[in-house]
Amino acid sequence: MCQVEEDYNGLECKQEKIPVPTLNRKCVKCKEGSAVLIIRVSDAFCRSCFKEYFIHKFRAMLGKNRVIFPQEKVLLAVSGGAASCSMLSQVIEGLSRDAPKKLRFMPGIIYIDDGGTCGRSQEERQRSVDQLKSIFTHTGFPYFIVPLEQVFGLPSSVLVPVTSDPDQSNPSYKHAVDQYIREEQKLTVEDKTSAVARLSLEDSAYPPEHKLALESLFSSLNTLTAKEDMLHTLRQHLILHVARENGFSKVMMGESCSRLAVKLLSNIALGRGAALASDTGFSDPRFGDVVIVRPMRDYSSKEIAAYCRMFHVPSVFIPGLETKAQDKASIQRLTETFVTNLQAEFPSTVSTIYRTSEKLHTVKPSESQATEPASKCLLCVCALDTDVDKASAFHATLVSEQLSQIKLQDVSHDALRCAETQCCGTGGCSSNRAPAHQDLKTLLCYSCRLTIKDMGSVDTLPAYIISEAEKRRKRSLMKMEISEYLLEDGD
Repeated sequence: MCQVEEDYNGLECKQEKIPVPTLNRKCVKCKEGSAVLIIRVSDAFCRSCFKEYFIHKFRAMLGKNRVIFPQEKVLLAVSGGAASCSMLSQVIEGLSRDAPKKLRFMPGIIYIDDGGTCGRSQEERQRSVDQLKSIFTHTGFPYFIVPLEQVFGLPSSVLVPVTSDPDQSNPSYKHAVDQYIREEQKLTVEDKTSAVARLSLEDSAYPPEHKLALESLFSSLNTLTAKEDMLHTLRQHLILHVARENGFSKVMMGESCSRLAVKLLSNIALGRGAALASDTGFSDPRFGDVVIVRPMRDYSSKEIAAYCRMFHVPSVFIPGLETKAQDKASIQRLTETFVTNLQAEFPSTVSTIYRTSEKLHTVKPSESQATEPASKCLLCVCALDTDVDKASAFHATLVSEQLSQIKLQDVSHDALRCAETQCCGTGGCSSNRAPAHQDLKTLLCYSCRLTIKDMGSVDTLPAYIISEAEKRRKRSLMKMEISEYLLEDGD
């Protein structure tokens, strides 16, 4: 065993000491002001330079990608946390008259109240909503506060990707800017105010049965991993529906660099490797007419926390499913703990993972595949990753699962045969039954299959998911029946 003061024949083990950063240094940018914040070892900023650096980072991200056009309606998804609230603060700063490079889009705000998934009382949820309302009202932007229970009233069209009109959504960026400047000169202050006022402000209510349905859905999920994945999916569907109903073509998410690093690793563990580019990239065009953008993806959680504290950006802490959960309660929680602890010892951990995600790209599908619902996952609306060769890990996993459940499948087939005989005997039809796990599996990607597999019963899913699954199943059966009469794409 090695001893603390052991003599190694005159050789001394000299460990390099890393200099501890102190605040008694000048700003790295202006070289004059005293540093009040050290982001990294060599990056010390004074107060004014840090604010300029933070604002420039946001503008540079939008300017570099150029996916948001002038006069475009953009929906800001605000959860009440520091990241999304700092994103809201940057939009307010960019739309102010004193901004040197003024933002030119028309913002709106949406907050999804998911307190029903973690057992929060109605009084607690209302208290959080009131705090957020005061923040939203102060901005002057139209806002939408939508409870998650509203997801049980969505139409099945939410799950169908829509292609946008190329003539309207894809003009040249320079042409769009020039047109905006010409129209800006014609508008008066009253016209601009009325244009914002025309955007509707909405507070949604929900019937009591929707509350019970949401509780039943999340109680049927056995693990916290599946609950968090289902919550993310339903929240995304609800945001997409509100955006489409109110004419928003872009949705801004406040996901930071630290959050995306955790998301990248956890999604790999969940089997979402094929969708990493869409889940962590700057833009996510999977829905077609509504594009999700992540302008905060260059900010670390440390930068966001320092900015909110130094410049008094209001935020609201709202407990969720993972609040006070143990480190090993879910895959997402375990990954977050792993990355956070590693970042404390090795400060380049998050940036290394983040730079890796920037190199990921997805193959752009053809126009026919982009508009075909059968080629998309029923839940996450990503391209299906289950159409692979037999010599693949996915196929080997399916074979192993089938071999381990042979007896269970035999029992279920006998029960299903009896049920179908009874159904037809009473004048019904077996095609009208609710879809089972096996029916949904063919419509899902690998990761969503694992989530549905963790459910006790698929009957607790919202009606729009079940109806869309039934529609796709019938369409697939019809296509098989007439397949010999169809022409191939190359003919």
